[in-house]
Amino acid sequence: MKAARDGHDFIETAFANGAIATFSEKTVSQPHLLVDDCLEAFQKLAKYYLEKERPTVIAVTGSNGKTTTKDMIAAVLSEKYITYKTQGNHNNEIGLPYTILHMPSGTEKLVLEMGMDHPGDIDFLSQLAQPDLAVITLIGEAHLEFMGSREAIAKGKMGITAGLKKSDELIAPADSIINAYIPENQKITRFGLSGEDIYITNLIEHKDYLSFNTNFLEETLTIPVPGKYNATNAMLAAYVGKLQGLSESQIKHALAKVELTRNRTEWKKAANGADILSDVYNANPTAMRLILETFQAIPKNPKGRKIVVLADMLELGETSPQLHAQIASSLNFSKIDQVYLYGEMMKNLAKVLPNRPVKYFESLTELEKAVKATLQPTDQILFKGSNGMHLAPVIENMLSSSKSNFA
Repeated sequence: MKAARDGHDFIETAFANGAIATFSEKTVSQPHLLVDDCLEAFQKLAKYYLEKERPTVIAVTGSNGKTTTKDMIAAVLSEKYITYKTQGNHNNEIGLPYTILHMPSGTEKLVLEMGMDHPGDIDFLSQLAQPDLAVITLIGEAHLEFMGSREAIAKGKMGITAGLKKSDELIAPADSIINAYIPENQKITRFGLSGEDIYITNLIEHKDYLSFNTNFLEETLTIPVPGKYNATNAMLAAYVGKLQGLSESQIKHALAKVELTRNRTEWKKAANGADILSDVYNANPTAMRLILETFQAIPKNPKGRKIVVLADMLELGETSPQLHAQIASSLNFSKIDQVYLYGEMMKNLAKVLPNRPVKYFESLTELEKAVKATLQPTDQILFKGSNGMHLAPVIENMLSSSKSNFA
């Protein structure tokens, strides 16, 4: 895979900053290993290092929740083992070997996030990493533009078994769409509602934390993040912890203090005191419905309002207009006072809500001005949209602006 800029152009700069050797596809003046394909060599080096260190590899993928679940699994395993995890979003054919090569020597547990844009992506990553345990969090609509259908997404996510032994465990949702793609004789644990192999009981939602039980632990678990979907992510982490030999008290302690990658269901305070629920790293219909459900279930401040800001969900392909319009069914206007919409695709949602308190904005600047002009210190406001819609800087501006910049 070639980038817009040739990496060879940066070799001199790399050595000026301390590099001692490089892969190169042509002869250069600096110490180098001459290879036919730098990316392939990079991946082979990562595989060699992984085989040399031999940590237990836990692979995580899914349309939603894979980063949060990866963070939670790593937090749990860190209670007992030297653990390393995927940093940021380094989860593709470059990022995964990069993560492996940054793994400290002596690592006992390696938690690898695996992302997918096209068919075969997960198969390749799984074959490279050879996981000892694999987790699929959810089969949703992310990347429909490239995958074509939810069935294709399910098949693509099941590629995580490509490097997994039949005797090693796959943890997957109780979603019938994956049944056709489960390898014969694959060891599998299904999760979902009561009656599956593992499930949640006694879930209690609060503004900024959750408590729940599971059918495989005696302890009540508490996590410092909202959203009942995060209870599922935590349950998966707890189950992985149990499989890896952690005690219930270790699992409970780890989840009680877990820290997640930024901009995933995170409460913040605007400069004027308003509560901001930020969930703007990524977005697809499933994720948007779930966060709306969570936000609407949170008790409203008696003196404040609930405001929702939604931006486009990217990479949904030809069905994008319909999928955006269908979000209307997840908006409960008995619990929401105002909705602001931004992005070309969100026009489709605005059109089906003509008589509701909904405002559409062509410009991100105008959206930010409108929010600041109306937001009161007692309000609660949700921001949700794909990372490419750039809502994160709007939120940061609201945190750093002086109170005088608000209503």
